[in-house]
Amino acid sequence: MTFPNKKYPDIAGFAGDYFEKYAVAAASVDRDKLAEAGQLLEAAYQRGATVHVCGNGGSAGISNHLVCDHLKCIQTDTDLLPRVNSLSANIEMITAIANDISYDECFVYQLRTLAQAGDVLITISSSGDSENVVRAAEWARENNVDVISMTGFTGGRTGNLANVHLKVEGDNYGVIEDTHQSLMHILAQYLRQARMEESTIIERKF
Repeated sequence: MTFPNKKYPDIAGFAGDYFEKYAVAAASVDRDKLAEAGQLLEAAYQRGATVHVCGNGGSAGISNHLVCDHLKCIQTDTDLLPRVNSLSANIEMITAIANDISYDECFVYQLRTLAQAGDVLITISSSGDSENVVRAAEWARENNVDVISMTGFTGGRTGNLANVHLKVEGDNYGVIEDTHQSLMHILAQYLRQARMEESTIIERKF
């Protein structure tokens, strides 16, 4: 049964059920897969590879936010110097590709220019079926770029293409996106603290 499936007379009741759905969604994430994603990212950052990320709508916002937390936060107090690039950030490039070629090509067109073998692509798509995200994942798999896919609902095509599939059990876009945002933060904060002295961790706010 989807959420919401009825009209709520007050926001408190809606919020209570929303947070309950969020708790279920967060608990559904495979922790072994999350560990695999962390290992893949840490290895990429260690070897100086670039992590590319893409998504549409709210997932584009998460993609852009990921750049901040993974590029800036991870290197603070650590020996890592992450290279992170959001394919969703350059509106001039995106609109030029969409206008002149196709919106379906807006991410893969950039990847062809910017990505190298050994890089990593993170796709963020609740449905897992956004065509521009799918094309980026397909190209990545064909060109030795590992793929981490964050999805919801049934996982879609990007879930099937991923080296590591972080699937959220949920049927509400807000709940799924909130969980994806949390996964982005968890990966960044975990990798940061893993490379810090414990005495420094105690002194810092994360």
